[in-house]
Amino acid sequence: MGKVTGFMEEDRSTPSKRPVEERVQDYLEIYRDPSEAFMRDQASRCMDCGVPFCNNGCPLGNIIPDFNDLVYRDKWQDALERLHLTNSFPEFTGRICPAPCESACVLGINDDPVTIEFIEKTIVERGFAEGWVVPRPPALRSGKRVAVVGSGPAGMAAAEQLNRAGHSVTLFEKQERIGGLLRFGIPDFKLEKWVIDRRLDVMQAEGVELRTGVNVGVDVSAQQLLAEYDSLLLSGGAEHPRDLPVPGRELRGVHFAMDFLGQSNRRVHGQVFDPAESILATGKNVVVLGGGDTGSDCIGTSHRQGAKHVYNFELLERPPADRPEQAPWPEHPAPAAMLRVSTSHEEGGSRDWGISTKSLSGENGELRALHGVRVRFGDPDPETGRRPMEEIPGSEFTLEAGLVLLALGFLGPVREGMLSELDLRLTERGNVWTEAGPVWGQNFRTSIPRVYAAGDMRRGQSLVVWAIAEGRQAAAQIDRDLRAG
Repeated sequence: MGKVTGFMEEDRSTPSKRPVEERVQDYLEIYRDPSEAFMRDQASRCMDCGVPFCNNGCPLGNIIPDFNDLVYRDKWQDALERLHLTNSFPEFTGRICPAPCESACVLGINDDPVTIEFIEKTIVERGFAEGWVVPRPPALRSGKRVAVVGSGPAGMAAAEQLNRAGHSVTLFEKQERIGGLLRFGIPDFKLEKWVIDRRLDVMQAEGVELRTGVNVGVDVSAQQLLAEYDSLLLSGGAEHPRDLPVPGRELRGVHFAMDFLGQSNRRVHGQVFDPAESILATGKNVVVLGGGDTGSDCIGTSHRQGAKHVYNFELLERPPADRPEQAPWPEHPAPAAMLRVSTSHEEGGSRDWGISTKSLSGENGELRALHGVRVRFGDPDPETGRRPMEEIPGSEFTLEAGLVLLALGFLGPVREGMLSELDLRLTERGNVWTEAGPVWGQNFRTSIPRVYAAGDMRRGQSLVVWAIAEGRQAAAQIDRDLRAG
């Protein structure tokens, strides 16, 4: 352990952010790069606990006390090696992960936790700057071929690991570029896309084949891939959005959040859209329905597009600002269980809770207003645990709106196309079913031999860190099965 008194001498601090009035004028990342001395001081706060709960708090099992100590002792290359042992893409998690590891930090019991996420980002950025992140192609090839369908973080992680194990890997993506929601869902002000491209250059140099614009189940059949490849991994994400079944949903100006964010990201990178098809917040009252990360991303994007005002409504009641009793340390509080203020919320707009949308209205097919009502929740049902919701009499209201964005979560993977063709077994929630297994609780094998599933397609809407973890774990299982067979 580098500094036994570090946690008593240093307060938690995060890198500075660009001023709001500056950053809403562009799509560049919000946080400034910290100095190495600053991050060494933050790493010195790690207590090298006898039981480092942060390791288990991280779905990847990152060996956090080790790389914190190495940073404090100025051994950055060793820290990078330790970090890459468990995390394929720390440049992603260091930017957009909600840091469940920090929720599990022992120091967080009675003080502010260690700044783990930013330490992670600083390590990998130092690694790229110094040229330490280099292609590592396998010395030998196994002769086995694996197709990975879906190029989000789960698919990218699986492709990297399988390729390094010596198998020939083709990564398929239906969109025009690799990255999944990292590219078309996460705004640039949280993750600039050169960060993805930089890692893809390394993966291609290692031998991973990238095929874009190929919608498996439409452009090519899944059965054809099974005939050409030894194994098939499905990592297509949970892209089926939850809709809002209210009168007026069909009006122009009501859109799913991902349609808005995907178009914005493409526009930032030079794509031009027909004005009739453009989804823009410019000059409009924007209402974002849903209080999670996707809703927050819509808020920040709307600010940058020049919205007149941005309203954010959440159906549930306002959560507490402190850790709730139902999520004691070292548990990571669910998104709706604890109030979180994102960088987008800091930039302006209005937030409100306990709001139910009753209908939408407009003129000549164009959205003009949202009609809502306030709601409250009763005590939990003793049997189901569910809390009954009721409308508050006299609380109805109408709000002028030119754009309503639905950030209400996802209902699992899209069934049409690949999944329906394969006729895979699904779970009760509509995700791809996989077998139970002894190592991670399941082995990622689906109901069809040689077909595996990982990431949000298997577990439902989740975090980038879970997607990377599942991609790596599925790759390890596929590797074992290929070598055994």
